[in-house]
Amino acid sequence: MTEDYDNDLLREGILHFKAKDYAMARRYFERALDTADDLQTQAQANYYLSQVVDDPKQKRQFLEETLANDMGHAAARRALAILDGKLKPAEIVNPDMLPTSVPGVKAVQAIRYTCPKCGGRMLYAPDGASLVCEDCSRQQSLKTSTPGAEQDFFVAMANGKGFRKAISVKTFQCQGCGANFLLAPSELSATCAYCGSVHVIVMETARELVEPDAIIPMAVDQKQAGLQLVQWVEKKHLQPQGKVGTPRGLYLPIWAFDLIGDIPWSGRVIRDKREVPISGESPALFSNVCIPASRKLAGLLPKLLPEYKLTTAPAYDLRFLAGWAAQVYEMAMSDAALEARQFTVRQILRELRAGHGDIIDLRYSASAISITSYRLILLPVWVTDYSFKGSSYQVVINGQTGTVQGETPRHALTW
Repeated sequence: MTEDYDNDLLREGILHFKAKDYAMARRYFERALDTADDLQTQAQANYYLSQVVDDPKQKRQFLEETLANDMGHAAARRALAILDGKLKPAEIVNPDMLPTSVPGVKAVQAIRYTCPKCGGRMLYAPDGASLVCEDCSRQQSLKTSTPGAEQDFFVAMANGKGFRKAISVKTFQCQGCGANFLLAPSELSATCAYCGSVHVIVMETARELVEPDAIIPMAVDQKQAGLQLVQWVEKKHLQPQGKVGTPRGLYLPIWAFDLIGDIPWSGRVIRDKREVPISGESPALFSNVCIPASRKLAGLLPKLLPEYKLTTAPAYDLRFLAGWAAQVYEMAMSDAALEARQFTVRQILRELRAGHGDIIDLRYSASAISITSYRLILLPVWVTDYSFKGSSYQVVINGQTGTVQGETPRHALTW
């Protein structure tokens, strides 16, 4: 019996499987599973066995065994999603023929929030829990107990949602005065330029945008943001030339990913003036790896991300956007997922070097790292800028905590 006997059996089974000789394929897969001496072969044998049986219970058992041996087995996760009714075979897209957005004008529905008492405009209040009338101050409670659900990454990649981007141009009609407006694809909400009515765009059932999964409500008002800005300027000993702009509140999108797997690695280190070979496997278990979905503020937003409480972010409710600008993601989920994997690998390698020092000829494989779930989350921020020696510098304030991050000139004036 050869050392690769189990894999030879697996290959023979796959040949019969492709020839649609499922009875013979099953016998080879069962023998390969009995003789398998590594987890990868066991995973593959279990997966193919799930494809040649008809009984749903047996199919589920084989798929679960596959994932027990290989947590990132994409085909098994996709098959299990179909079995659970989360994904329909008809929804699976051909990766070589992905759906594309067609530029053009598209009408969408808009909702106008009005006070049931006086008919005034209802705006989201930065108390995290209510809409408030700007005329009579009547409040309407918003329940935020339900957290935003995570989405299955493998399902999204199979049905094409992970590749979709915003349509080019949309229109909405003001319900207050009837005027029509073009809505930029980077906005989820808008204010009528004539009557001041605040509208929130309603996502359609057959949409080209991925609707947000969660939103962190704005908890800092403009006055508080201004005070935080003044304190930051004083702490940095800055003396801006001209007036600092009034903070403007908005929501920015991020992708948040959960990843699992491990990185096998090898290399050499110097010990007692000699090169010694070392190797191992570093586990990867990361939750809420955040990737900004907008190019704007890309240099400042990552510095604020660790402070947001993502685990308790409420499920997305369009009422939170009443009176606030919100930008739609510019980066597709599939592209953000690649950046999340790269971030994870860099983090693990950083920890590896911190534990072992300089590693000579470090080699590793990140193929076993998989993304299990994702969320599109809207984060509250306040944005402003100031001028110094003819240049403009941006400042971002965390809309949940009030923390400030800003660009500073190299040669700033002091008080």
